[in-house]
Amino acid sequence: MKFSTRAERIEPFYVMEVAKAAQQMAREVAATAEPMIFLNIGEPDFTAPPLVQEAAERAVRAGSTQYTNALGLEPLRERISGWYAQRFGVDVPARRIVVTAGASAALQLACLALIEAGDEVLMPDPSYPCNRHFVSAAEGRAVLIPTTAEERFQLSAAKVEAAWGPKTRGVLLASPSNPTGTSIAPDELRRIHEVVRARGGITLIDEIYLGLSYDEAFGQSALALGEDIISINSFSKYFNMTGWRLGWMVVPEAMVPVVERLAQNLFICASTISQHAALACFEPESIAEYERRRAEFRARRDFFIPALQSLGLDVPVAPDGAFYAWADCTQAAHKLGVQGSWDFAFELMRRAHLAITPGRDFGTADTQRFVRFSTANSMAQLQESVARLRALIG
Repeated sequence: MKFSTRAERIEPFYVMEVAKAAQQMAREVAATAEPMIFLNIGEPDFTAPPLVQEAAERAVRAGSTQYTNALGLEPLRERISGWYAQRFGVDVPARRIVVTAGASAALQLACLALIEAGDEVLMPDPSYPCNRHFVSAAEGRAVLIPTTAEERFQLSAAKVEAAWGPKTRGVLLASPSNPTGTSIAPDELRRIHEVVRARGGITLIDEIYLGLSYDEAFGQSALALGEDIISINSFSKYFNMTGWRLGWMVVPEAMVPVVERLAQNLFICASTISQHAALACFEPESIAEYERRRAEFRARRDFFIPALQSLGLDVPVAPDGAFYAWADCTQAAHKLGVQGSWDFAFELMRRAHLAITPGRDFGTADTQRFVRFSTANSMAQLQESVARLRALIG
């Protein structure tokens, strides 16, 4: 069978390949004193809070399960608009908000609406692998620019300007970032956008972890920079609704009918039940619960990062958001007699029953030295993970 060159360009999602191996081993060690602990997948261990679950049940019982408008339920778009005003002090009219089948659908729609065959999109290395694959699926080419710890593993205006070429269409950023948990300083983001805007390009930014910011210096939406910013967001991370597959995008007003036309043909609409449920995310009781959980995520970070550092797993930039630790495993791998993050990850899986993610997915700029730990797990599980690491490499 002959497959398209488009499909052949998409690399495997190694996070999931590692996850499959971890699941297999988990079955083998389930009855032992050290069952598998999963610190590899970026999925909150919390589920949707009670009001959200109840709203979903009401929608099902009321028969509110038919297709919605491709742009999403109007009341939900209004609630999202209100959240931007209340949380970030940014005026985002509901008419510029498009509800999507997860942030993945939003990124696909943005790329299909904006990228021509052969266009190049600048991205930091390391960065979330699926983002570059959305560019590739739209017949564009992701250009990964190596970043350093001094740059918070984010692009700078100077690097964007230096890398801009005749085929460059714009930039695709993430703040906070997966895998590093680091954000772009607002002043630097403004300078990046000025460089892009001056060249007639697009600034596309993944803000799905923005709700899980822990530092006021960074927890600001890029939408404050102007109406030409395209922002991707999700109900998966801060709102703990991963499997509900619901996200949204904020686009310039002129882009709304283009995205609507694409969404009508590709998705019809996002899940109606999920949309009705998400209305309850913005109730004061739900927000209070999300904020309690955000504090818990921060406490986990504050415990886990110093513990990694003490074991020689250096985290060169403290994450200011999300729930990741991007750690240099060079010293720890040497202690286990292996080289590189791929072999180190499998050695940890085998000897400590800990599943983590090697850097291979996230780019090529020194990523063989790094592993990503996810702290989206209970404090008890994180404490047990540190104990196992200490016994193995301490």
